[in-house]
Amino acid sequence: MTLAHRVFWIKLLTILVLIGLWEGLSRSGLFYKGVLPSTWMVVEAIADELADSSFYRDLGITMLETSVGFVAGAVIALLFALVLGTNAYVRRMIEPYIIAIGGTPKIIFLPILFLIFGLGIESKMAKAALSAFFPIVLSATNGIVQIPPVLLRVGWGFDLSRWQMLTKIYLPAVTNPLLTGLQLGAAMAIIGVLSAEISYANAGLGYRLIRDADQFKIPSVYALIVLIFVVSATINFAMTRLQQGLSQRKRSRRRAVDVIPMSDEGMSPVARSNHDATKLGPLHQTIQQ
Repeated sequence: MTLAHRVFWIKLLTILVLIGLWEGLSRSGLFYKGVLPSTWMVVEAIADELADSSFYRDLGITMLETSVGFVAGAVIALLFALVLGTNAYVRRMIEPYIIAIGGTPKIIFLPILFLIFGLGIESKMAKAALSAFFPIVLSATNGIVQIPPVLLRVGWGFDLSRWQMLTKIYLPAVTNPLLTGLQLGAAMAIIGVLSAEISYANAGLGYRLIRDADQFKIPSVYALIVLIFVVSATINFAMTRLQQGLSQRKRSRRRAVDVIPMSDEGMSPVARSNHDATKLGPLHQTIQQ
């Protein structure tokens, strides 16, 4: 049995054990009646939610709020990261405040967001942007700071424009840290939207969750928790696969460059310069132009 098969069976066994433990606790009488429903009641509630057209309307609203807020927060965070990563003076001034606010529960800003943006979906989008901003800006800034100085010197040596420096050096160099920040930012955006919907909303998965809880529809509450988990896990899985794909592509390009049968001996200065530029990957096309 291969390692992948062993991991699969361990995961499956873990899920079955958890389901069995849940079922045993629901039948044990240790909890008040209805607080911990049986797994079959939760499955029935999930089927009822999936058969209800209003669930998809609430899901669409939550995804709209999350996606718009996430994109806005990511764009603003990337712009901030470029400034902080390329200017040590500005970074020393502003980064401590970003770190301090980033560690603060964002729900305390919710009343202010309600006052500024109102009680509609705009305030939920703003909450998602605020939640996504901090992990993205910190990860991207850290990635820019750790760019090897030789890449920057080569870019300056070839007199690259700011746009070329951004697209040929900065963005390729911070791909992994940026994707890590985006993955965390997406998760934080979902949490931010759900917390805002639970606080005040008339639509969305968070509203649906707190409504069922207030009506003591406990199986529906657990069903919504499971469905929200599935949606979040799907987004996280997609981001992880994207990061793995880009990393594998980068490693493949490096291996392809390493096997090029070139030697520095006997090369002219121009040929040696072009050979070194080829090893720099993203700069190669710019240099050839």
